[in-house]
Amino acid sequence: VQLQASGGGLVQAGDSLRLSCAASGLIFSNYIMGWFRQAPGKEREFVAVITWGGSTRYADSVKGRFAISRDNAEGTVDLQLNSLKPEDTAVYYCAAGIRRTVAVLAASYDYWGRGTLVTVSS
Repeated sequence: VQLQASGGGLVQAGDSLRLSCAASGLIFSNYIMGWFRQAPGKEREFVAVITWGGSTRYADSVKGRFAISRDNAEGTVDLQLNSLKPEDTAVYYCAAGIRRTVAVLAASYDYWGRGTLVTVSS
């Protein structure tokens, strides 16, 4: 199983960015897809998750600014980041969990990508 995340970069506060994660080696329909992030010196935290059927959940800190979507035919999951803030600076990881319902705990996910760095300057 491989999860390849891309799309990170350096942006200014208020800008937008789109992250993408391509999954291979798994039956995509069996998995929820989530995004987590880890800022320097902090623990990894949940950002967003989407089920096969399109149900979503977001962390309170990103609700209304970020949007998760998935293309079941392509085996990809995207995270649209809008109105970025310096506190959004982190390495963003995509993850796959073999379950049908949303999950916010990292322990609920079976596979992880390597991460992509998002840096937001003030």
